[in-house]
Amino acid sequence: MFLDYINWDVNPEIVRIGKFAIRWYGLLYASAFFFSYLILFKFFKKEKISIEVLDKLVIYMALGTIIGARLGHCFFYEPSWYLSNPVEILKIWKGGLASHGTAIGIPVAMFLFVRKTKMPFLWTLDRVVVVVALSALFIRIGNLMNSEIYGIETNLPWGFIFLRNGETIPKHPTQIYEGLSYFLIFVLLYFIYMKNGGKVRSGLLSSLFLILVFTVRFFIEFIKEDQVGFEAGMTLNMGQLLSIPLVLLGFVFLVYYLKKGKYPMTINKPN
Repeated sequence: MFLDYINWDVNPEIVRIGKFAIRWYGLLYASAFFFSYLILFKFFKKEKISIEVLDKLVIYMALGTIIGARLGHCFFYEPSWYLSNPVEILKIWKGGLASHGTAIGIPVAMFLFVRKTKMPFLWTLDRVVVVVALSALFIRIGNLMNSEIYGIETNLPWGFIFLRNGETIPKHPTQIYEGLSYFLIFVLLYFIYMKNGGKVRSGLLSSLFLILVFTVRFFIEFIKEDQVGFEAGMTLNMGQLLSIPLVLLGFVFLVYYLKKGKYPMTINKPN
């Protein structure tokens, strides 16, 4: 075999000046929003929607993503600790973000956005999920740079030994598995959108996003190490238990909108 294993010892900090440090994770998180903005700008320009509306949308997206991901981690994975130490919830720089929390936070943010702007909810969500799939790629690369959220032992030739965590045996680089999967999902959603000139059935892209992203997450969890202690001995871990209802919800939406959904030919543009 051309590889036996990969020694992974990347410094998560790019540069440090005193107490201030620029980290790969933060840079990649910011890059996710940057590229998301560029793609949404293309969508909005194509459909002749005001860029001022896009700027508002990005603010809501950012808040929904960060708040949802943080609260998701705190209350799905370590509720007792954070309820006993509520101030710690605010310390995002210490780590702890959950994609399942994002799956709740973004729709809530979109609901507030459409109330403010009068834009159609599903029209908005269908476009947002395209860039969320791409953003998930950046986040998983950030996890890789942090040497976190990796898999169980493997003898495959591309196994990673995460030296900074004191590992001595190769582990599945599940960050790469997930990141590549999310990128392919992004390509599919983007292709469907562009192939149809933006005129896709309302809810179709959102449904496909839920089904594909959380199906991928469900199966990759089988080869991930437990994130928190209480998952030890569980047949399905917390990530899988949270993925199941989201996949089912995606199928319900897909069936409903394929039967009832309409092609949003026109948008009532806000003033």
